[in-house]
Parts: sequence; C-alpha cells; structure tokens
Amino acid sequence: MTRSSNPIDLDELPPTLPSLWRTIKIGYDAEPKLLVASFAMTLFSALPDALIALWLAILADGVSEGSRTKVMWAGLGLAVSATFTWFFGVLFERVERRFRDRVSIALESHVAKLQASVATVEHHERPDYLDRLAVLRDQVFALDHLFLSLFSILGWLIRFAIILVLFATIHPALLLVMFFALPMILVASWRPAVQREVEESVAVHNRLARHVFVTATTAPPGKEVRLSGLSSQLIEDRRNAWHQWYEPVGHAQLVSAAWNAAAWAIFGLGYVGAIVFVASGLEASAAEVLLVIAGGGRLSMYLGAAVAELGFLRGIWIDSSRRLGWLERFAESIDEDADTPAPELLRSGISFSDVSFKYPGTDKLVLEDVNLMLPAGAVVAIVGENGAGKTTLVKLLARMYQPTEGQITVDGIDLSTIPSSEWRTRLAGAFQDFFQFELPALHSVGVGDHPAM
Repeated sequence: MTRSSNPIDLDELPPTLPSLWRTIKIGYDAEPKLLVASFAMTLFSALPDALIALWLAILADGVSEGSRTKVMWAGLGLAVSATFTWFFGVLFERVERRFRDRVSIALESHVAKLQASVATVEHHERPDYLDRLAVLRDQVFALDHLFLSLFSILGWLIRFAIILVLFATIHPALLLVMFFALPMILVASWRPAVQREVEESVAVHNRLARHVFVTATTAPPGKEVRLSGLSSQLIEDRRNAWHQWYEPVGHAQLVSAAWNAAAWAIFGLGYVGAIVFVASGLEASAAEVLLVIAGGGRLSMYLGAAVAELGFLRGIWIDSSRRLGWLERFAESIDEDADTPAPELLRSGISFSDVSFKYPGTDKLVLEDVNLMLPAGAVVAIVGENGAGKTTLVKLLARMYQPTEGQITVDGIDLSTIPSSEWRTRLAGAFQDFFQFELPALHSVGVGDHPAM
C-alpha cells in the first residue's frame, strides 16, 4: 500500500472560524492600515446615528415642557448627529472602497495562484471538487465584501446596543424586544446555509447548462454543431439542465423566504407590544413614547440591515471563505511529506510495483496490479486500446495522482517523497491538446522551461 498523500479529510469544508481568520489574515497582510481604518470608521459612525432617537425624545420633552434649553440642545444634537453621520458615511465609503479594491486583487491573485500551483489535476477532474471550485470562482471576485459585511454587522450591532440602553432607561422590560429579534437572527443564519447546500447539490446541472450554452453559441464548436444538426438537441438539453438546477434552488428559496417572513412578523408583534406597554401600561410621557417609537423604528432598520448582511456573510462570504480554506488545505496536503530531492540523473530507472489505481468517486480500477520497469536511457512506448489506461499511467508517472495501491520508485526512491515541483523539472511533455500562446516562437517554446528561456 502506498502512503496516503491526503492525511487531512478533504471531502468536507474546513470549520468556519479558522477559515474566516485565514481570509482576514490575507486582507490584513495585503492592506493592514486600510483594514484598521475601515474597522475604526465602523465604530465612529455608529454612535451619532443611533443617538438621533434620543435627541428626538429630548426635543418632544422640551416642547411639552416649554423648555427652550432642551429644545436648543435637542436641535444641536440632531444637527451634530446628522452632520457626523454624513461625514463618517462618506469617509467610511471611500476608505472601504479603496481597501476593497486592493484586497480584491490580493484575494483573486491568491486563488489563481493556488489553483495553478496545485501539483495534481484531481481538482480539475473530480466532479465534487469541480462543483466546489465552480462556486468559489464565481464568488472570489466579490470576496472582498466579506470585510464590508463584518464591519457593517458590527456597526449595526453597536447601534442596536445603544438603542437597547436607551430603552432600559425607560423600563428594563423593554429589553425583551431583543428576544423577539432572535427568530430573525436564527433564520438569517440558517437560510443561506440551506440554500447553499441545495445549490451545491445541483451544481452539476448548472455546469452542464453553461457548457451546453457555450457549445451552442460560440465559434469553435460552431462548425460541428451546424454540420451535425444538433442545435435543436442542444437547446433542449440546455433547457432540461437549467430546470434541473433551478427547480430545487427556487423551492429552497421559497420555503426559506416563508420562514423569514414569519420571523419578521414575530419581531413586528414585539415592537407593537413595546409601544402599547409604554403608552398604556407605564403611562409614560410623550417623550418616552416618542423615544420608543423612534428608537424602535431605527431598531427595525438596524436589524433589517444586520440580518441582510448576516445572510450575505453566512451564505456567500463565509461559504466562500471556507472554500478558500479548503483549497489552501488541498494545496498544502499534496507535498506535505515530500522532502526527498529528485535525482539529478536517472541511473537504474523507474519501477511500478503492484500499482493499482481508481479515480476518486469511482469503484472501477483503471489500472490493476501493474508491475513495470522503465530502464534508464531506454526508449519505451506505451500502446493500447482506448480506455486501456495509458493516460492514467502517465498521470501517475507525472505525479498528477497518487496510486490507490502499490508504489512507484525512482532509482529506488518512493516517488511520493519527491516534491512535485522538483520532479516536474525532470519531465518534458508534448500534448495532443495544446494552447497557442500569443508570443514569439522563442518565448512560446521557452514557457516550457521558463528559468532557462
């Protein structure tokens, strides 16, 4: 048996908090000053906006008492709050935009480098990995929103806490309003996870629909499509694949939306109950009633914004962060135990000993008990019928995959202990499918051995 190259369980996404921390670290390493500035702006912009309800209550109290002093202080407070809310909002938007632009480049480059540098091709051929990476590629261009969501949620929660403190000054029982908000928070956390799980379960149909669409509408396959008369069949296949993807996704969205509406109804009942309690139960002053009405209105706005951001954070940004963490772990796992230098010169040869292989996710052995010796200096041709396993054998030789069973040795050294990048410098290939670079011939050839170009 060969040693497993993936000691970490890569079938599951990594935990949320470590993945989130790794993504934040990438952002901090890219732009530490702008990240700190964005975080500070979140704190500074929360206070003046949340205090508007207090100034309105003081204004109502001053009018009812005929106190010009209270009216003047309330007016001044409203003016200061409005001014600073606008100022911090503009400043935060500009700082956040610059930070997001720069961290977006860092994240996209990081993902591109990871996908291009993984030593194997498993993540390009295994269907479940392809589905996982397809979602990440769709979202990585907006993964910088993760930081905006985190900062925004923190800002809304600070505002929420300020309103609750103001409510507590009227009566501690008003703090029960936050319990009526719990269903909204729970649904906001649960809803995106359910939708994302359904989307990933039917991602294969979405990929098929895109592939058929590209086949039917782009120039390279256009000749074959026209000559074979497959256009009608492709249209039908695309329609069926799209429906197989959208119907489960649409059903999940409809059901989760119903739960979301119910959670909002519970919060609405709590809000109305708080107003009735203050106005009738406590026989409070007009200022206190106005504070609850104005504060409750802002509380509703804060909760709505926080819940919306939490939905994006939970359903898209954290999910993307976990996928990014998975890709990092996958890339790290390939050569984590490979520390033996590749031989400078092949002396005895390459040996396959009882090598068997089956592709991940299948039970069929493509190669079974292969014993083979490739002598140093020899010219060896591998021939056979289609599906005999020729390409698979070369993939194993190039360390694109690890054998399921058995061992490949190079001059007696286990190939799995040689770093893939170092082993690849000893290999050269000419492929049936090739890419034509828009470069001069010298550079096009030199790409195959860039350091020596």
